[in-house]
Amino acid sequence: MSDPGDTFTEVTSRSWISRIGQSIVGVLIGLVMVIASIVVLFWNEGRAIQTARSLAEGAGLVVDVDSARVDPGNEGKLVHISGDLTAPGRLRDAEFGVTAKGLRLVRAVEMYQWKEETKTETHQKLGGGEEDVTTYTYHRVWSDTRHDSSRFRHPDGHENPTMRYHRVDVIARDATLGAFHPGEQVLRLLPADERLSVDPAMVGSSSTRGGSPVQVADGDLYLGNDPSNPRIGDLRISYRLAPNGSASIIGRQTGTDLTEYQAKAGDQLLMATPGVASAAQMFKAANDENRMLTWVLRFVGAVLMFIGFALILRPLVVVADVVPFIGNILGAGVALVALGLTAVLGPAIIAIAWFAHRPLLSIAVIAIGLIVAFGVRTLATRRVQTASTAQKAAT
Repeated sequence: MSDPGDTFTEVTSRSWISRIGQSIVGVLIGLVMVIASIVVLFWNEGRAIQTARSLAEGAGLVVDVDSARVDPGNEGKLVHISGDLTAPGRLRDAEFGVTAKGLRLVRAVEMYQWKEETKTETHQKLGGGEEDVTTYTYHRVWSDTRHDSSRFRHPDGHENPTMRYHRVDVIARDATLGAFHPGEQVLRLLPADERLSVDPAMVGSSSTRGGSPVQVADGDLYLGNDPSNPRIGDLRISYRLAPNGSASIIGRQTGTDLTEYQAKAGDQLLMATPGVASAAQMFKAANDENRMLTWVLRFVGAVLMFIGFALILRPLVVVADVVPFIGNILGAGVALVALGLTAVLGPAIIAIAWFAHRPLLSIAVIAIGLIVAFGVRTLATRRVQTASTAQKAAT
């Protein structure tokens, strides 16, 4: 919820001529975005191919070994081990004295601060001009990153202090899995997903920090006077733990440690997961992650391309906005054209990147893109015909 008096509204007007100038600048930005989207799509497909090949290579080379004994004959090989991964010592956050037994101790810090939210409504005017009504709303929120209040539209009364403490990741130095001693590189791959409730006795000697009282509230540290009534600049510190327990690791045997294995296909392979998992299960999970990332980046590239084409075609809409009704119709058409161009060029880039590796899949992707483009073109033609008929009927 926003606080009373923390909402501001500004109204700005833009003439038709200034909008044309802005749209021409937008064409240049659009060209850059289209080129960037092509680079992203092409790079992503190359990355996906390389990772898939590296995982396939690793799956064919990995050796299951007994964690109870380090076999010198496996030195430099890609090995898979499972067993109890434990660290005998206690992890400690030196700044606050919080300790726990485990493999990783992660300190997360949130600050109570101002956050600016912006909402703009644009109203078209006869003659091609526009009026923007922008509302700036300021909320008090907990956030693990500082919002730079110097960039706020209305910074006065909404100043955020610097964060005095930040995230810390404490890693065990003496972890063992049978005869192996996995290092920091492996332990950082294990998720710290177990909440650690802070014992008030741990921070008894640190009752104040930087002039702020330190207290335990609901198992977390609180730097401030009253956890139920936070003030700007108060800090909330929580801890999460990667506990001792069973784990499975795939990596290059390097003495008693496991490190990254350089695959000939290009990727460096090092995996760790809680629990007992076979090498086949771990490689399957890695392949699933690769496919998911590939589709996410494809979507990002397609959106970037669509916006770029829309900006390139934007001057046509601005010119037509002299009569808002015509501008709206043309704007819808431009969106469909941008979608059609994206539907053709996006799959084409993907197909080109994949062609050397999977030619049949590339042909299928191109065919789907052409079908979508044909459908979009048909829909755009019908919309234009409908709008033309409606305009003739009105006159």
